[in-house]
Amino acid sequence: MRLTFTIQRFNPEVDSTPHPQEFRLDVGRGTTVLDALIRIKQECDGSLALRYSCRSAICGSCAMTINGSEKLACRTSLRKELERHGRITIAPLRNLPVIKDLVVDMGSFWKKVRDVHPWLTGSREPQKRYGATAQLTILPKDSHFHNVDACIMCGACVAACTVHEVSKGFAGPAALAKADRFLSDPRESSSATRARLSALQEENGIWDCTRCNFCVEVCPKDVKPMEAIIRLRRASLERGMTMTGGARHILGFTDLVEQQGRLNEAIMPLKVVGFAPRGLLRILPLGIKMFLKGKIPNPLGHALPGLSHIQALIRRVRRAAPPA
Repeated sequence: MRLTFTIQRFNPEVDSTPHPQEFRLDVGRGTTVLDALIRIKQECDGSLALRYSCRSAICGSCAMTINGSEKLACRTSLRKELERHGRITIAPLRNLPVIKDLVVDMGSFWKKVRDVHPWLTGSREPQKRYGATAQLTILPKDSHFHNVDACIMCGACVAACTVHEVSKGFAGPAALAKADRFLSDPRESSSATRARLSALQEENGIWDCTRCNFCVEVCPKDVKPMEAIIRLRRASLERGMTMTGGARHILGFTDLVEQQGRLNEAIMPLKVVGFAPRGLLRILPLGIKMFLKGKIPNPLGHALPGLSHIQALIRRVRRAAPPA
């Protein structure tokens, strides 16, 4: 069959802005997007720039935006894309600077990974952990990394990240998932774990994630970066790191549900900002709007039915939680 491919082109030497260009090509039933792009480069326009290497969904080099979603071109079927979208549009990864055509600059991506210190910081006395004959380089058999070590660093999750789209300083899903991998490593010392978590409490760290789940949807290796971020948050709370707005939001939400059986939207902002005068002034306009919209529950109203069951459930979960 003969298909039309719409490819975003950009050559910084001659173009001021990106522009689409169409190519028509006869393709077979089992052709992938990468197969078609290679043929377009060989048969139609040798100036087309793209990255690829293994062609087996291992290296991550051919990640790009295909019909509006981040995918590996080598494992994306033209037939399925055509059936699902009725067209084939190809563009470079979003949220990363474009070098030329479908090639993006991964420098900022690699820097974010380096910033989370993606290496093991072990105990200085490993014999206290594993016995006198233990080696620091040997991983215990019961180790679980939740598949985060399957990441191939393709950058698809960062390109899909809604937070990174508006805040380029955000560490990003891939880097935070890498941090979780070392947090889960039993060979890392407790002091190193605490230091790693402390660094992630800062701005652009774990609490900036909005849990949009796009990183999970586009990951070609089922790494589930958002779940890794949730584990980092949980580990932080277990170690008493509760001073950030995100941590106070989670704890305040739980407290309100336990006390009242529902979210009290009038008190929730106070749980986050506290009672500091500057914080109160900042949320005062919000409080007035909530009052006018009827969002403030009656403080003299009756307790919700079933409140005791909710409280019992929360207490049971707390008792079952592992010690920090």
